[in-house]
Amino acid sequence: MSTLVDRLLEAVGEDRRDAGIAFRAVYQPVGGQGGRIATPTFPISEVEERSAKKEGRFPRPYVFERRLVDGSECETVVVDQVPSQANRVEQALLVARDSGRVDLPLFELVMKEEGVRLTSLDFPHRYADAYLRDSEVGGVRFDRSEVGRQLRAASAVDVRPLFRREPYSLIFGAWDSHRKGRWPKFSRVYSSEMFGIHWLDGGRRAGRLDPMNLTGGIDDKAKGEGEWRFLPEGAKVKGGKLSEIGHGHIAPNPAPGGVTVSEVRRQGWISLAGLERLRFGDASAEAATLARATLAALALAGDRLTFGRPSLWLRSGCDLTRVSETVAFEQDGGGWEPLEVSTAQVLGAFLELRDRATAAGVVMAADVVSVSPTTQLAEAIRFAVRSAAAEGE
Repeated sequence: MSTLVDRLLEAVGEDRRDAGIAFRAVYQPVGGQGGRIATPTFPISEVEERSAKKEGRFPRPYVFERRLVDGSECETVVVDQVPSQANRVEQALLVARDSGRVDLPLFELVMKEEGVRLTSLDFPHRYADAYLRDSEVGGVRFDRSEVGRQLRAASAVDVRPLFRREPYSLIFGAWDSHRKGRWPKFSRVYSSEMFGIHWLDGGRRAGRLDPMNLTGGIDDKAKGEGEWRFLPEGAKVKGGKLSEIGHGHIAPNPAPGGVTVSEVRRQGWISLAGLERLRFGDASAEAATLARATLAALALAGDRLTFGRPSLWLRSGCDLTRVSETVAFEQDGGGWEPLEVSTAQVLGAFLELRDRATAAGVVMAADVVSVSPTTQLAEAIRFAVRSAAAEGE
């Protein structure tokens, strides 16, 4: 364990020779090379709409980019973007904490009757999130509570309040854009993205086959779920279609069909220059170095918890098998020093570094601070829960 701890301390030290920790991996669709995958979809631009119409094809709701791959220009398709990958790492850290693998500080908002639980690792804007702003701690509005005031005191020259309670904001980035005034921006020091190369258009026809081939219509004056009245074909009473309530055939229509790729690549990075920019107030140089190494270990642990597995599920229709992976310190001059460690070893290194940073005076908590939604926020959450339940009925 001490070997990894010492190496991380060296990596973030004043005389560091490393630029960062790099991740490079190759995946293929489950079942083999050339399989189809479902990539994320986005609103179709006017340019794509016109291009598709001109070419006589279905518009592609995907994002394509030209990149240099292995030294050659290549058109790629986005498989998972940086914010999405960060969310995956956050969820992996939350699962590890909930299962007892690692102690981490959390803010937690729970509404038991509604089945709602939101934590620091769920809030979109992390320490600056509106869910925290519109919550209370012990009956006191969050920003006026002791812990809230401490977080608001975080600055570019002293990130210790965030290190103590919200280290994820320092790793994945955060900016308070919803409160009045000018607040510091904390850039992400960890990033990861995935893209497919040598892509080909996929296509499908989305439809439904009714085993009874029901025909006719429904009386649209009927009220309540399941309280419709059947209208035979030819009936002159105004009504809707059976397909609107899940009966009858639906003719196959063009729909996004994903893409076929030769392989999917992941590129990730922990920026040691980014960690170097973090300041810890009047803490000693030794304590600041320990704190930076702790953050590096936490980012590395999150990456390993998420991607250090033989396969990866991104979304329905996008299940990937890992073909190869390299984790390495990228050094001055572009050389790579491979880093071969297990997830358990990285978690152990994080805990040791955190404890040493605490002993040196830069503390990271390990407990949960419960927050309660304000009346307005609770009402909005209940409405969202009721609306989601109604849609699922």
